[in-house]
Amino acid sequence: MRYDTVNFLTDYGLADEFVGVVKSVIHSIAPTVRIADVSHNIAPHDVRGGGLALARSAAYLNPGVVLAVVDPGVGGARKAVAVEVGDGATILVGPDNGLLAPTVALVGGATAAADITHSPFRLDAPGPTFDGRDLFGPVAAQLCMGVSLAEVGTPIDPALLMPAVMPVSAREGDTIVAEVLWVDRFGNCQLNVDPDELDATRYSLQVADAQRPARRVTHFEALGSGEVGLMIDSSGMVAIVLNRTSAAAELRLGPSSEVRLHVGGTDGGVTTPVTLGKLA
Repeated sequence: MRYDTVNFLTDYGLADEFVGVVKSVIHSIAPTVRIADVSHNIAPHDVRGGGLALARSAAYLNPGVVLAVVDPGVGGARKAVAVEVGDGATILVGPDNGLLAPTVALVGGATAAADITHSPFRLDAPGPTFDGRDLFGPVAAQLCMGVSLAEVGTPIDPALLMPAVMPVSAREGDTIVAEVLWVDRFGNCQLNVDPDELDATRYSLQVADAQRPARRVTHFEALGSGEVGLMIDSSGMVAIVLNRTSAAAELRLGPSSEVRLHVGGTDGGVTTPVTLGKLA
């Protein structure tokens, strides 16, 4: 066996049988391989979200095969590919729709690639819409068993792989124009902003026509109730956060929302007026 781990990411969810079936197919070919579930809760068809999730995870994945399937074009003209990185340390398997591209770029680019659309290891199937089961899973398993890229598909120039298109932040004077890349389950909103871009401590955070004061913090409990913070998250990017509250819900943010960070702003968070009455 060449690889003992398959790192598995999809938009399949867990309500249906899809994930379990793919795992079973892999184990029927490579019985001793370990399958690490990175996530199966990528939003349906969200190629960008899946690509970002995979890239955030890449540095912590055990070397082996990465199997990633977010594939709205399944059965259509898009290619299926296997992409080698690190001179064979890891091989990524999935659709050539930009899903794999952020991770490939993050680890220094591809050293080899193959078009596996018509792989000899494709399973016979009653329909063309489940390549996770019929193509990607079997190919991933065969790669674990030591089958080469040239055997699972046709070698192609890695430069022909579909690139990822990711938004970059911009400067307008003292204002950072940013975009929300990701909202985690706690409502923290990761921005496409590197920590080095924050050259002030306090900002006025603008979403549409609304503005809130925000300040740089290093942990959640540094924030008062309702106060907005800018914090370096576990991926090393700037995130908008609140303490024990969803920033996404509070500020009505989601992936792709535009956020403007104006240098300056006032102290403190949200003030709620209270009227005191007499006790009877």
